Amino acid sequence: MRARNERLVLSLVRRHHALAKSQLARMTGLSAQTVSVIMRQLEADGLLLRGEPQRGKVGQPSVPMRLNPDGAYFFGLKVGRRSTELVLTDFLGQVRNRARMTYEYPSPEATLDFATTSLNNLMADMDPAARNRVAGTGIAMPFYLWDWAQTLGVPKDKMDAWRTTDLQANLSASCDMPVYLQNDATAACGAELVFGPADGPQDFLYFYIGYFIGGGVVLNGSIFSGRGNAGALGPLPVPVSSGSVKPLIDVASLYILDRSVADEGQDPFGMWETPDRWSLQDKQVERWLDNAAQGLAYAILSSCSLIDFECVKIDGWMPDSVKSRLIARVGLHLSRLNFTGLEKPQLSAGSVGPDARALGAASLPLSDRYLVEA
Repeated sequence: MRARNERLVLSLVRRHHALAKSQLARMTGLSAQTVSVIMRQLEADGLLLRGEPQRGKVGQPSVPMRLNPDGAYFFGLKVGRRSTELVLTDFLGQVRNRARMTYEYPSPEATLDFATTSLNNLMADMDPAARNRVAGTGIAMPFYLWDWAQTLGVPKDKMDAWRTTDLQANLSASCDMPVYLQNDATAACGAELVFGPADGPQDFLYFYIGYFIGGGVVLNGSIFSGRGNAGALGPLPVPVSSGSVKPLIDVASLYILDRSVADEGQDPFGMWETPDRWSLQDKQVERWLDNAAQGLAYAILSSCSLIDFECVKIDGWMPDSVKSRLIARVGLHLSRLNFTGLEKPQLSAGSVGPDARALGAASLPLSDRYLVEA
């Protein structure tokens, strides 16, 4: 019970940035004495920092407590269709260091080698006190990677090795820390929950647009994963301009833009080096934006017929300017659809950005060890 109360206190302080003993007692229903004991212990453990006393009109001044950024560290490994990245985050989710590689397609051997080498290198860059505060590694990767060989333009036998590969077990065997695993889009959704705004909506639909589009469903402040992968969103059927129907993954994914650039004789590889500076022609981006926005609008309409989402958040591996244009375009297409009998949700940008999958991976050990669900 004490361990759960400590996690509850840490969760509330994370959500509200800084809280005093009296505020925590009121929020948790615990006695002031119990909260004092918990806060003293968390401060002694290096997880909380004492702020400046806040004086009121009467009584003793209150002392707000906040999370210590150096209280704990976490690694997040994102395995994507075009790149793999390892980030080191602190207790606030700030990226302290990172390593990255890009490729034509992911292989189990190269991915494990990159992960183990990068973990050792990033750990070596930390001072001994910080290394002792590393709480674990999370992996965010697409499930059923071998199913995407044709779309990736890779011979089937090159991807079949993933069928019998347990990256979580293999990485656990090579590093002395707990290792967690989650679907990459669900992990990105988790990053939005853990590191996003404290006053965010309790129910929302989340899209992350990478090489393939995916997402997550958040209900009552928690990810709803169903029997394993609810809210994958990519397979949702949506109408296209030709009058046919396609899965959303073949309409709004970035691989469509990648193919378009390649078909025009240009090298799209730079898209995957960094999301900040795409050197693409605007007409190529515009064409993708309109098709993707129309598909997303229909996917949102279908989703809202099942659940009354108050908000839809859109994030992805793209410059902020492109993401803003996409959201505006989705809003335009939504305004043309028939929402009779339904509540039209608000649209907003995800707050985490391109690093959402890697930060979502890092949030897995953080959540398991230090947080409680809302």
